[in-house]
Amino acid sequence: MEPVVFVAVIGGLILMLLIIGAPIKPIRFLGQGVIKIIIGAVFLFFLNTLGNQAGIHVPINLATSAVAGLLGIPGVAALAAIGYWVI
Repeated sequence: MEPVVFVAVIGGLILMLLIIGAPIKPIRFLGQGVIKIIIGAVFLFFLNTLGNQAGIHVPINLATSAVAGLLGIPGVAALAAIGYWVI
């Protein structure tokens, strides 16, 4: 194989990876965000189930699920504290 053909094939493969790989990254980021929001909703479901005896209820919507999913257990605790003391 001639060096010119070899370099052209390698360059074409790199260009193809750049074109195909670019749209995949935002989709992956969006997918991870959706998964975190779903996990936040599950956290809030368990908080509402277990906190029912103590009178703690946090509504499960997009905003509270996003906070709980992105911040994890501290976010769930913060939402519970806000719901208990402030509201």
